[in-house]
Amino acid sequence: MSKLMMVPVVMFAAIGGVFAAGMFFGQGDELPSALIGKQAPEVEVSEIEGLAPFTDAMLRDGEVKIVNFWASWCAPCRIEHPNLEQLADEGIPIYGVNYKDFDANAVAFLSDLGDPYTAVGADPSGFHAVNWGVYGVPETFLIDGDGTILLRMASPVTQRELANRLRPAIDAALAN
Repeated sequence: MSKLMMVPVVMFAAIGGVFAAGMFFGQGDELPSALIGKQAPEVEVSEIEGLAPFTDAMLRDGEVKIVNFWASWCAPCRIEHPNLEQLADEGIPIYGVNYKDFDANAVAFLSDLGDPYTAVGADPSGFHAVNWGVYGVPETFLIDGDGTILLRMASPVTQRELANRLRPAIDAALAN
């Protein structure tokens, strides 16, 4: 094989390596959120039959909580799912927004992998996610008891992100 024919193969491998490193070793220059320190947008999601409905009042119930935008078709959502279940098992309320998905697929996803969510709403058009500044899934927000956004993670909740970013923010919010 000539050296010229190897160029596309090497370029493809290099690009794949960069994407893999970004996914598993953090986001680095993640886009900032204009909503940090502000009230979370009103919850405008539809119900998914068979799942507890997510309402706006839940955001301002006095408890520290997580809002997670996810979809059944999202591979990184599957990667983060066990970590969300771990947080739910620890008593952290997690509210899910199923993004641009079919209700039946969302229910099947949670049936197969487990349901860490206190309540779930559907955002089939993605309109609600735009209000939150979401540009892809998964995205996770830490919310205080008054409904103020404390942290935004535009990446999967991996063990590394949980230990380095999310858990310290949860601990600080619970201490207040």
